[in-house]
Amino acid sequence: MEHINVWNTYDLKTQKKCDDFCRDYMRFLDKGKTERECADQIVEAAENAGFRELGTLIREGVRLKPGDKVYSIWMNKSAVLFRIGSEPIENGLNILGAHIDSPRLDVKQNPLYESDGIAYLDTHYYGGIKKYHYVAQPLALHGVVVRKDGTTVEFALGEDPDDPVFFVSDLLIHLSQEQMKKNASVVIEGEDLDLVVGSSPVIITADDEAGKNGKKEPEKDAVKKAVLSILKNEYGIEEEDFESAELEIVPAGHAREAGFDRSMILSYGHDDRVCAYPSLRAILESENIKRTSCCLLVDKEEVGSVGATGMQSHFFENALAEVMNLMGDYSELGLRRALANSCMLSSDVSAGFDPLYAAAFEKKNAAMMGCGVVFNKFTGSRGKSGSNDANAEYIAHLRNIFDQAGVCTQTAELGKVDLGGGGTIAYILALYGMNVIDSGVAVLNMHAPYEAASKADIYEAFRAYSAFLENADLRN
Repeated sequence: MEHINVWNTYDLKTQKKCDDFCRDYMRFLDKGKTERECADQIVEAAENAGFRELGTLIREGVRLKPGDKVYSIWMNKSAVLFRIGSEPIENGLNILGAHIDSPRLDVKQNPLYESDGIAYLDTHYYGGIKKYHYVAQPLALHGVVVRKDGTTVEFALGEDPDDPVFFVSDLLIHLSQEQMKKNASVVIEGEDLDLVVGSSPVIITADDEAGKNGKKEPEKDAVKKAVLSILKNEYGIEEEDFESAELEIVPAGHAREAGFDRSMILSYGHDDRVCAYPSLRAILESENIKRTSCCLLVDKEEVGSVGATGMQSHFFENALAEVMNLMGDYSELGLRRALANSCMLSSDVSAGFDPLYAAAFEKKNAAMMGCGVVFNKFTGSRGKSGSNDANAEYIAHLRNIFDQAGVCTQTAELGKVDLGGGGTIAYILALYGMNVIDSGVAVLNMHAPYEAASKADIYEAFRAYSAFLENADLRN
């Protein structure tokens, strides 16, 4: 089967729609470098589109009806949006699922220390990364610090041109003979990914005596104390407040168009916001809804979908039960039928074929950049371990939908059979008995600080997700 390059199917009008969509997506990336920041944007977009918050509807005892739009945010990190369809909800939902967390460095709970005149924040990496990617480049600090009184300080430091940035140091090449002999997996150790945050033992002001004491040695941990002074004076944060903080270290800088032809976007966080954003736009904009539609945008996928905000928790199932209750349709059996009769696209990125590393791929079953939205019948590793393996009947149903909508699609698997692999949230939703398949966008440099994706693939994902919400219906 030959791949069709999406650009060959676009006229000028469609290309403009693609460019406009991707320009909006780049803004979403710039403002959403953490799952909390993505959740804030989801709330804003949902409310602007007329969605109402589920908790408020429950408190007010509102009765839901076809055409109503509902959203719920769980612990400020995961989101679910519903558009109530005209058919009984027991007939099933059409579900788009993606994740809004990305690989990064997390600040530890007792992080600040000084060593030989340099202040550091100790980190623990999150998700699968090549640790050497994070040294010797500008990094930004995003997240929240929550004080004991419940007040929150938000950080997004390192993105504005006037902001300071941070970095993880690397050994100069002139002294790296021993380092360069190491395997790439250990050339930078996890415990060495500590963030440089200061080097001055004093904060110089017009009122101080700094500079008048000659070559007097500073007191012990003076640089650390100077950093704490800045945190206290500028942000109202004490050292103990790190204990209740969630601070993430991400690449500093904005999403950029890539290539002379500007056909790609280079950015941090394509995995998996490149699927989350088209999924969000699809549910906000799709109008011809018969079956109730749902968009799940979840946290913790990169570490196994665990925890209260991961897909393995029950927040989605609970939210759906509340929606059914507000419709007057809730029962345990009705909930189970609704889930079992649902169709889902588990929207996550695919490994784009890279000609420079062709040996890692089986080319005829690889995802090609610029050739449309990618469908993975299965993911997992080696003998399909840990995968959801979609039914042929479901795939045929989707093929028909996308052919009718003129959406460019391709199929792929994640690299050669015995080389590695990966997983998504698909297998978790499949536990309910629903039809699920992985779908998404081909990405180069996956899990690197800067990933690359084709604008055409991103727009085709949006078109595919919209067609799916309006037309999918394959009941068990």
